Amino acid sequence: MSLGSQIGPEFRAFDFAHDGRTYEVFRGGLGPAVLVLHEIPGLHPGVIDFARRLVDAGYTVYLPSLFGRPATPANGREILRSIVQVCVAREFTKLADRTSPIVGWLRALAASADRECGSRGVGVVGMCFTGGFALATALEPSVVASVVSQPVMPAPIGKRGRAALGLDPEDLSTIRGRANNGLHVLGLRFTNDRGCPPERFETLRATLGTSFEGIEIDSSPGNAAGLAPSAHAVLTVSLVDEPGHPTRVALDRVLAFLAEQLRH
Repeated sequence: MSLGSQIGPEFRAFDFAHDGRTYEVFRGGLGPAVLVLHEIPGLHPGVIDFARRLVDAGYTVYLPSLFGRPATPANGREILRSIVQVCVAREFTKLADRTSPIVGWLRALAASADRECGSRGVGVVGMCFTGGFALATALEPSVVASVVSQPVMPAPIGKRGRAALGLDPEDLSTIRGRANNGLHVLGLRFTNDRGCPPERFETLRATLGTSFEGIEIDSSPGNAAGLAPSAHAVLTVSLVDEPGHPTRVALDRVLAFLAEQLRH
């Protein structure tokens, strides 16, 4: 059985190369293009389920496999394996004021997806380790909608790290300019998530102004929704797929946000 069939019959696998880097990508669906950037440990079943929702909603979904093993459950062993992999990979810069080299490859994929899907603009959804990449990929002009879900990189160490977005100053200036000219960004986090501190969203608000919409879900001890204080992955592992639950409300907002930006 191929990896593509393990992920699901609605996806086909292909290799995408740019600037000396090649990664496997899974594509499925029809409609405007949306890149879904997986969290650690990789393209686990929760990420794939989220991608299927987008396919069902009428989007062409691109799932690049940046690290980890596709379709493998998000267990402790796989998480450790992926953490080791990304820690030694040169593609992923961990500095507060540096844009990761992988962003060039993601921008090229976004531009290719836009051409393939009729040049209607591209949406990007990033999660956890790749959360900030969803914003950085908007350096590509075809990206008009970014969903930044619980971005944990750069590491939130110290005052500077907690507020940082992981972009070169020049790239940050470009993103600010794009926000003044049609780019929209939606951010998701749990209030008690130490990996994605509130200072990071404060920076997004200060940088992007009204182009940024932040959703912060109460995960404080004793919260009304019964969420664990350790809740982290808004759209996957921590999702409670019940109408009215705050994580489901956040998911529904993501779907509405993409529709607003890509179906105008």
